[in-house]
Amino acid sequence: MTTNLLFICGSLNQTTQMHQIAQQLADYNCYFSPLYADGIEDFAARRGWLNRTALGGRHKQDTCNYLAENHLLVDYRGEERDYDLVVICTDAIVPKNVRHKRLVLVQEGITVPEGLAYQLVHTFNFLPRYLANTAATGLSDSYDLFCVASEGYRDLFIRKGVRPEKIAVTGIPNFDNLQEFRVNDFPYRGHVLVATTPLRESMQFEDRWAFLRRCVQIANGRQLIFKLHPLENVERARWEIKCVAPNALVFTSGNVNPMIANADVVITQQSTCTYVALALEKETYSQLDIRELTRLMPLQNNGDSARRIAALCKEVLYTPMPVLESMRKLPRERAKVPASASSKQMPKSRWETLKM
Repeated sequence: MTTNLLFICGSLNQTTQMHQIAQQLADYNCYFSPLYADGIEDFAARRGWLNRTALGGRHKQDTCNYLAENHLLVDYRGEERDYDLVVICTDAIVPKNVRHKRLVLVQEGITVPEGLAYQLVHTFNFLPRYLANTAATGLSDSYDLFCVASEGYRDLFIRKGVRPEKIAVTGIPNFDNLQEFRVNDFPYRGHVLVATTPLRESMQFEDRWAFLRRCVQIANGRQLIFKLHPLENVERARWEIKCVAPNALVFTSGNVNPMIANADVVITQQSTCTYVALALEKETYSQLDIRELTRLMPLQNNGDSARRIAALCKEVLYTPMPVLESMRKLPRERAKVPASASSKQMPKSRWETLKM
């Protein structure tokens, strides 16, 4: 009897993480799909209205290109076969056809601050979680296992209301061996690297002019290099940078991590690559709280996260569905945990007692 696994991708970062996990599950039939949705979100995505999200545009194209280049088996929307296990990298949208499958959620990276949208989504369950972006990660409760980046993130998700018994600290691929980026062939060194975030494209307020002036001030005459987020309006961003920092270099593609590794100073907005800067002990400026990010730093396990996640995927795969269904029916209550509590004081997950 064949065992089929479906990996639902998203951005290129999410897609490469899914691939690394699947490589550890080579004994099974692994299929991949770009992120997809149902209902009005699917209607909007098909008409190109969501091209600034992982449901379309550059994110979807990059994912499709990656799957093709790596000769991975594609089953778009998971419609061609029945699946024994589904692995997802976001639960902002959980497609209807996988909700009753064995489901593993893998944290994709940094979570954005808990603003007004998060408070509304957290209070009113009928609102779509994607309105709160990654701040609402884990709140769907649709999965059987949630693999997270660190003990700090485990604590954070529990405080948000994620069930402790569903969480396992595994680390996350792409961010579990950050020292490896010190060796690279990026030609520039000693620069000030700016990694932007598509806040305006995701309907958030940003004073980009003030941000750019701040970058010039921090650079203080040193070479400025901008790495634009894939979802940025490139033409607009280039024009703005030229107006404020005409001698700056602008990259719209390529791996940002070597750029960070060779920099003296790193400036970010709300980007997971901030962790790379902190791990490599760069002088770092961010719109996020650096002390909080240090507490949340992804586990550094020399690239072992994909193997750990795969091992737990097997545990979920061989757990009888009645057992998983009984766990899903348990009432969900927000953990009453004081803000000062340490990870050792947090309730442990059934998955964390297993050997990874």
